[in-house]
Amino acid sequence: MRNTLKHPALLGALTLASLTHSAAQTQPLYQPRDIQRAFAKGTRAADGRPGPRYWQNHARYDITVRAAPPAADIRGRETITYFNNSPDTLKTLVFRLIQNIHQPGAAREGDAGADYLTTGVSIDSFSVAGQARPTAWPGPATVKGVRLPRPLAPHDSVRMQVSWHFPLAKQSGREGMIDPTTYFLAYFYPRVAVYDDYAGWDRLPFLDSKEFYNDFNDYTLRVQAPANYIVWATGTLQNPKQVLQPAFAKKLEKSMTSDELMHVATAADLAKKNITAQKPLNTWVWKATDISDVTFGLSDHYVWDAASVVVDPATKRRASVQAAFADSTKDFHSSVKFGQNALGWFSRNWPGVPYPFPKMTAFQGFADMEYPMMVNDSPQGDMKFAQLVQDHEIAHTYFPFYMGINESRYAFMDEGWATTFELLIGRAENGPAAADDFYRKFRVVGYINDPSTAEDLPIITPSSELKAGYGNNSYGKASLSYLALKDMLGDELFKKCLHEYMARWHSKHPIPWDYFNTMTNASGQDLTWFFQNWFFTNNYIDLALTSAEKTPQGTAITVKNVGGFAVPVDLKIDYADGSTETLHRSPEVWKANQQRATITVPAGKVVRAVAFDHGIYLDADRKNDRLTVQ
Repeated sequence: MRNTLKHPALLGALTLASLTHSAAQTQPLYQPRDIQRAFAKGTRAADGRPGPRYWQNHARYDITVRAAPPAADIRGRETITYFNNSPDTLKTLVFRLIQNIHQPGAAREGDAGADYLTTGVSIDSFSVAGQARPTAWPGPATVKGVRLPRPLAPHDSVRMQVSWHFPLAKQSGREGMIDPTTYFLAYFYPRVAVYDDYAGWDRLPFLDSKEFYNDFNDYTLRVQAPANYIVWATGTLQNPKQVLQPAFAKKLEKSMTSDELMHVATAADLAKKNITAQKPLNTWVWKATDISDVTFGLSDHYVWDAASVVVDPATKRRASVQAAFADSTKDFHSSVKFGQNALGWFSRNWPGVPYPFPKMTAFQGFADMEYPMMVNDSPQGDMKFAQLVQDHEIAHTYFPFYMGINESRYAFMDEGWATTFELLIGRAENGPAAADDFYRKFRVVGYINDPSTAEDLPIITPSSELKAGYGNNSYGKASLSYLALKDMLGDELFKKCLHEYMARWHSKHPIPWDYFNTMTNASGQDLTWFFQNWFFTNNYIDLALTSAEKTPQGTAITVKNVGGFAVPVDLKIDYADGSTETLHRSPEVWKANQQRATITVPAGKVVRAVAFDHGIYLDADRKNDRLTVQ
C-alpha cells in the first residue's frame, strides 16, 4: 500500500500543463464494423446495457458418459434441445469438438508429443428430430458445420441425439490422464457453438493456447464409473445415497452445512474399498442450470475433503467447498481451507458479489485451470503460491463463467479481472507489501522489460490474433488498467460501477464496449479518454521527471509521460530537513494532457530531491526517475 500523504494543501496544489488533449476533444472509441452493426440493430445499447433487442441462444443437455480406468476409451451419448432465440433462420448448426485438438495434423499453436496425440472424437450416431443424419461432420478439427434437414426458424427449437467416443490423452493438460486410474474430463462432449448478435456463429478454431466461449445452458450429467471410483463434477450431486455407502453419504451431507473440515474419504477408507456402491458401474447424476459448461474428474485413490462457507451474508446461503487429491500431496490438504477463504472473501470484498454457484471443487491435476464450479490445479511446494493459484482460478467464477465472456476474442475481459482479484485477495492474505511484490515480479516485470513490438499492441487487439503478446495483454496490462481505474474513481464508486456492469451482463455475453459504456454511464463521468488511452493505443509505462522550478506557490515538478499510459503518479519528496512525504495523483492527472503534467509541492519546506515510487506500475526506463532540486 502506498504511503499516500493526505494533506489539504498538497491535494489542492495540482496544476496541469497545456490542454492540447482535453477531454472535450476526445473522440468516440473505435468500434469494428461488426460491433457497429450490433449497436445499430439494438442488441447493445450506448449506455452499456443490453439493448431492447438483445438475445442469446440456449440449450438443454442430457449427457451420459462412461469412463472405466485404466481403459482410455471414453464413450458418451447426449440429447440436446437447442433453442433459437435469434431473429435469424439457421440452416446450419456449428458444433465444437474440442477433443479433436489431439488429432495429428490439427491446427495448434504449440508442439504436441506422442502422449498428447489421439485419434480424436468419433461420432457414432447423430439424429435430428428423430431422423438419422450423417456422422461425418465437415470442417476443421475442432469446429464442425452440420446442416439441418429443416431450417430452424426464429424462436423455435430442435432436438438432437449424438453418441460418440474418443481415447483420453495420456498427457494431461486442461484434461486427460492424471495417472493410470485418475482422469480429468473436460470438453468431452459435442456441444453447439455460440451464435451471437455480433459475429454470428463462433467459428474460431480451438488452437490449445487460447480459451473458450460458451452459451449458458442447463445440464443433466450422468457419469458411469466402476465401483470404488469416486466422481467429482460441476453441479449438484442428485443421488449421493445411491452411489455412496451410507456413512460417506452422511459425511458429505454434513459438510454442506458446516465450516468444519470433513474428511469424507481418507486413504484408510480408500484402502478398504467400501466407499461407493459395489455395482459393476455406478451412475453418478449431477444437475447444473444456467451455466456455461460441465466437467468431471474421477479416481480410485484420491482422498476427499469437504466443508462449506457462507457466501451470502444476507440470506446465509452456503456453498460447498471440496477437494480431491492424492493423500501424499501436502498443499492440497489445505485446499478446502483456501477455498473457504476465497469464496467468502470474493463474496464480501472484491468483486463483492456473492459466489453464484452451489459448490467449488479443487481437483489435483496439472492444468492450473478454471472450469465452472471446479479448478484443476497442480501441486505446489510453496503454500502461499498454492493458495494464490487456487485463488486465481476460483476468481474466474465471475469472469468468464458468471459473465459469459468471449475468452477466444477478448481474454483480457476475464484474465485481467482474475489477475486483479488475485492481487486484492493476496493483499488480505499476505499483506500489501508481499502481495504487491509478487504481482510486480509475476505480472509486470517481464512485460515492462520486453520492448518487443508484440508487447505494445493495443489491449483491444482480438486475442485470437495474438501470439507473443497474448499473455501480457490478457493478464498484466489489462489488470493494471482495472487497478488504475479503481485508483482514479476510488473504491466506492469503482465498486458501484463494477456491480452495475455485473448486474447488467451476468448470464449474458458482454463485449468490451459494454464494459466501457457501463463504467462511463454508472460513474456519471466520461471515461472515454481513459479507455482510449489504455485499450486502443500502443502505450506502455514510462514516466520521466524533467524539471523542478521554484515558484511563489512552491516547487513545480514537471512529469513527462514518455510511454503514454495513464497511470497513477506517486512522488517521494525529500526535504532539506531530512523528512520525506509521498504525494499521490490518480490517473486523472493525465486527463487534460496525456503527455505532460505539472505537480506543485506547496511552499514551506525546502525540497531537495524528488523521485517516483512506482508501486506496481513499473517503469520501462528508470534512469530519469529521480531529480535533484537546485
